[in-house]
Amino acid sequence: MGFLFHFFIPGLLLFLVYAGWRSVVRVQERRAAWASGLTAQGRVVRAWVTTRIVNNVPRYTHWHEYDFTTVDDRAVRFSESGGPRDRAEGERVLVHYTRENPERATAGEPTPGRDSAVLAYVLIILGVGFLVTLWAGVTYW
Repeated sequence: MGFLFHFFIPGLLLFLVYAGWRSVVRVQERRAAWASGLTAQGRVVRAWVTTRIVNNVPRYTHWHEYDFTTVDDRAVRFSESGGPRDRAEGERVLVHYTRENPERATAGEPTPGRDSAVLAYVLIILGVGFLVTLWAGVTYW
C-alpha cells in the first residue's frame, strides 16, 4: 500500500500537471496559427480513428495527417486530432500556420469560444483530479 501512495500519487500529480500544461500550449499554438494570417492549401495524407472504451461506451477521436507547402517553399507535414469525421484522404483543406513553427499548424476552423470552453473544462477536471490526489496523499501521510 505504501508503494501506491509514495510513487503512484506523485506520478499522477505530475501527469495532471503535464496534461494541463499541454492543453494550454496546444490552444495557444492554434490561436497563434489563426492570428498569423498565413494560410496554405493542404492535403489530407492519412486519416484514422482511435477508440477508447470508457464505462462501456466507445469514445472516438478522429486524427488527420496533413501536408502543405509554406510561403517560402518549405514542405511541412503535421498531425492533428479532433478533426471532422467526413474529412478523407486526398481532400484539400485550408491550413493556418505560423512562420516560426509551421509544424504546429491547424486545419481546423477558428473556434475561440469553443476552445476556451474546452480548455476551461479540461483544466477544471485536471484541477479536481489534482486536489483529490493531493488530498489522498496528505491524508495517507
